[in-house]
Amino acid sequence: MVFRSSFFRFLIAASAFLTAIPASAELPIGVREMIAAAIETGDDAKVKTVVELARTTYPDDTAEIDALQQKWSEMLALRDAEASRIREAEIREAGFFDLWSGEGELGGFHSAGNTDSVGASASLALKREGLAWSHRLRLRGDYQRQNGTTSREQVLAAYEPRWEFADDWFAYGLAQYERDTIQGFKGRYAISGGLGYTAIDREGLSLSVKAGPAYRVTDYIDQPSESRLAALAGLDFDWQVFERLSLNQSANAVAETGGQALVIVDSSNTTLNLVTGLDFKVTDSLRSRLSYQVDYDSNPPVGAVSADTLTRFTLVYGF
Repeated sequence: MVFRSSFFRFLIAASAFLTAIPASAELPIGVREMIAAAIETGDDAKVKTVVELARTTYPDDTAEIDALQQKWSEMLALRDAEASRIREAEIREAGFFDLWSGEGELGGFHSAGNTDSVGASASLALKREGLAWSHRLRLRGDYQRQNGTTSREQVLAAYEPRWEFADDWFAYGLAQYERDTIQGFKGRYAISGGLGYTAIDREGLSLSVKAGPAYRVTDYIDQPSESRLAALAGLDFDWQVFERLSLNQSANAVAETGGQALVIVDSSNTTLNLVTGLDFKVTDSLRSRLSYQVDYDSNPPVGAVSADTLTRFTLVYGF
């Protein structure tokens, strides 16, 4: 409701601005009306396009065209400032359980013939953005049986708060739990805290890195538990590649690549979790995802291999 009333105020201001434009004997009335119509939409890209066309067509009237664009720029700055003020007020007044967004992911398979296998993969990712603080929560589970034997049973839960204390710099905390009986442990717990840096943050492309000390406890199935100090390094990467393929009038295909990597190193074992995915947007809320995951342990339990990989094809619902 607050945003809608603000938008109406913007339209009123736009109308007042248009009626306040002085008449000109030089710039044709049709061009003035074309610029006014673009301004009335509130779309800055349209205004820039129309203004550039006007400059090209009437190079002798650039001074008046520039004046019209300058007035529009001033009004646009006021609109953006008002939107930022409203957003900040909403965040300050929101409770902890408000402002969360996220996505749920689900996939499964069954095969019969030479092998009889069934598997399922599910995950939930939640994110809450505040003024300086943000919170991230990840839950993931994979299960697979082949010829009557469980061949994969993995669970991961992680919570990460972040505090942005300077431009592009943030402090993070991380609490993580893993369970992978096939790899030989029924519980692996890690806590970490350190610094991170957002190297790229623009529309369609983002990259952040983080590093800090960690403490890890591993509860093995057939061996004594271990507790060790460790070092953590992480990377988050998202890239929207294109938005061109039209499926129908109301849906476009959007390809997005994204990935994350987390490395924990202690004196006995180095672990790496690497996930890379490609998303195809079907609707505003629904995507299909092809992802590839690598889990690596440099010193696995006896009978387990160092590297474990998984290719998933899942449906993702955003909310």
